[in-house]
Amino acid sequence: MENAIVICSENNLRSKIYIIRGKQVMLDVDLAEIYGYSVKAFNQQVKNNIEKFDDDFRFQLNADEVVELSRSKFLTSMQVKGVKGGRSYFPYAFTEQGIYMLMTVLRGELAIKQSKVLVRLFKAMKDYIIEREHFIGYDDVAKLALQTSQNTKDIARMDKKLSNVPTKDDVVKIIEDFSSREIKKDFLFLNGKSVEADLAYQQIYAEAENTIFVIDNYIGLKTLVLLKSARKNVKITIFSDNIHHGLHKKELDDFIKEYPHVDISFKTTGSIFHDRYIILDFDTENEKIYHCGASSKDAGKKVCAISTITDTAVYKPLIEKLLENFELIF
Repeated sequence: MENAIVICSENNLRSKIYIIRGKQVMLDVDLAEIYGYSVKAFNQQVKNNIEKFDDDFRFQLNADEVVELSRSKFLTSMQVKGVKGGRSYFPYAFTEQGIYMLMTVLRGELAIKQSKVLVRLFKAMKDYIIEREHFIGYDDVAKLALQTSQNTKDIARMDKKLSNVPTKDDVVKIIEDFSSREIKKDFLFLNGKSVEADLAYQQIYAEAENTIFVIDNYIGLKTLVLLKSARKNVKITIFSDNIHHGLHKKELDDFIKEYPHVDISFKTTGSIFHDRYIILDFDTENEKIYHCGASSKDAGKKVCAISTITDTAVYKPLIEKLLENFELIF
């Protein structure tokens, strides 16, 4: 039966998340307290629905893990098997998927409120990683994306609707909203990370819904190849004086012939730009401007960065003036 307790804050809950077997987990004793159950009653609720809790949702700690946590003072005597006054069995650990599954098992208004706090907490932890993913590399980010995708699939398997508990569709919608991945605000590429740089440019171009403006005086065939990631029907304009003639007419003709769906045109910059920029959906509510430390064809060869410009209004007169420039002739 639920007790009258205060809804836990995210800071309080964060202290109850441990890393065990390489996974972020919460222990049954903490979850029981959060949801207002005794540990015995909490585990009985889970046992009554045990078919929902696969081994990757819930597992029991072994002796070594309990000892390690006890040494770290994470577990009190009431939580540890074999300690006087303690429980008679080792604690159970619940993974993120298991915690989501609890939302279909535990009844009552308190359970729903606490579940929402937990979901927000895990979302915040994902956001923290995503906002810093340019420091941890694409391999680690890919693992996170795969885990998020798997979580959503796991939740989609929920097939039992209980009164006063979110339905399957409700839970899936919540997790999809919280785990959706936004485009990064800033990027940092280390020396020799050309592939990561290419992926970043492709990701940025794929975000545009209407137009892409690229301002870069040092273009080449690779500049065009990366723009293949743009959505269909997005109009692309490259502003460049093509210094050193990095892009030749034959390369451009071959590209257009091979990728006729890429709507691309060229204008001069008038020799007034030193830096490189990417402008997405100019003069719309979705407008974004990126300042690029290197040309897209060279990014990653040396340390460089892409940064989001927050005050886009100051660039509007410059961009409007650019649009009046002459066509670039190859």
